[in-house]
Amino acid sequence: MAAAAPQAEAKSIGSDDYSLSRVPRDKRFGFWSMLLQWLAQSGSISQFTLGATIGVGMTFGDAFLAFTLGAVILEIVIFAIGLAGMREGLATPMLTRWVGFGRNGSALVSFVIAVSLVGWFGVQNTIFGNSVSALVGGPSWMWCVLAGVAITALVIFGFKYMAVFAKIVTPLFFAMVAWSIVSTLKDHSISELIHSPAPGQTIPLAVAATAIAGGFMTGAIVAPEMTRYNRKGSHVFIQSASSMILSEYIVGMTGVLLGHLVKSNEVSHIVLSTSGAFGVIVVLMSTAKINDWNLYGSSLGVVNFFQVVFGKRLHRGAVTIVLGIAGTILSAVGIMTHFTEFLSVLGVAIPPIGGIIVAEYWVVKRMRKPLDDTRESETLPKSSPTWVPMSIAIWIAAFCVGKFYEGGIPALNSLATAFILYSVLGLLGWVKPYGTSTLDDEDAAAPAARATTPVGAA
Repeated sequence: MAAAAPQAEAKSIGSDDYSLSRVPRDKRFGFWSMLLQWLAQSGSISQFTLGATIGVGMTFGDAFLAFTLGAVILEIVIFAIGLAGMREGLATPMLTRWVGFGRNGSALVSFVIAVSLVGWFGVQNTIFGNSVSALVGGPSWMWCVLAGVAITALVIFGFKYMAVFAKIVTPLFFAMVAWSIVSTLKDHSISELIHSPAPGQTIPLAVAATAIAGGFMTGAIVAPEMTRYNRKGSHVFIQSASSMILSEYIVGMTGVLLGHLVKSNEVSHIVLSTSGAFGVIVVLMSTAKINDWNLYGSSLGVVNFFQVVFGKRLHRGAVTIVLGIAGTILSAVGIMTHFTEFLSVLGVAIPPIGGIIVAEYWVVKRMRKPLDDTRESETLPKSSPTWVPMSIAIWIAAFCVGKFYEGGIPALNSLATAFILYSVLGLLGWVKPYGTSTLDDEDAAAPAARATTPVGAA
């Protein structure tokens, strides 16, 4: 019976991508492949728009401070959580079984992450469809369907093909953008743009930093989805920092200059109008490259949720199809845009997860010992805590701080609250797991049993 399991799995569509196990070290990717994956997350027209929006309300110097604050916050969070994911070879939903939440708590984490990410997949798909419709014509629902189908097809086959796609899209996008920006700015004084006053209503520093750090905080919390494929901790830092530099300082600050130039945040036409049909195609591809991570992370969350709650081990490729179809249909009929406020609430609920992970893994260290004991063998511990009630209480308290406290950056407030509360209470011995859950044999299996993963596995 055991020998038949890999054969049955090989017939599944796409790749399961170690959704319920560690990523073996011999299946991880080299520095340059991973770097392109990170840089691909910076290649977005929306980041130029964010920079232009901030530029309309801030001087160049103040905008630089805002992007610096946002970048530093994000990099600290990404590295602290991403390094844990790299060391253990586990995505966030699985990592939380032994780091702060226990088995049942990880199901709650998975549910929140899955709903949030598939929701943003649909929202981004809607924005994408509307933008392309306005640029080249045709009904927006048609573009939503085309984009949704293309992204779903890519994510079905997993990280390996997502990495190949990044190698194609990332250089093309930044080459096209560089050409467009140089063509636009060559007839204007860069010095005058840098020293010009904010053309619009002033944006406070805290508000700008909130937009920068808060907007990507969910992505920072699920960084292990990517870093579990890294080989070294230094790679995690260099690659994520490179992505921050490119996204915030180069793309974002260029957007600030464009905002000063046109005195508006409507700058996407600058890139597209100077690049023609080729520019539109590249923007489509770069948007897909960013949105694929929303769908990918959601599929990992759903797999863990069903395994914990229903005892069913779903194949990640099959889950991707269902989620992709659902998100695509909802975006095509225009429903997803009505859920942005709900998704923003989830955006405050997710950062405390990161605060708890960092506090348990790097400070308290009361629950991670089974991971330490099985790391070298690349297997999972035979059991995990069932519940950690104090973590749920801390999660709720941190969410309330992020949601209802009006000062500072909401996402950062909730994350910091969770980190401080868990660290203090954990070191005092008040954070205690209750119950023990035994893992299924197939989940704790050695890496050798995973040698026949389907085509597309990393």
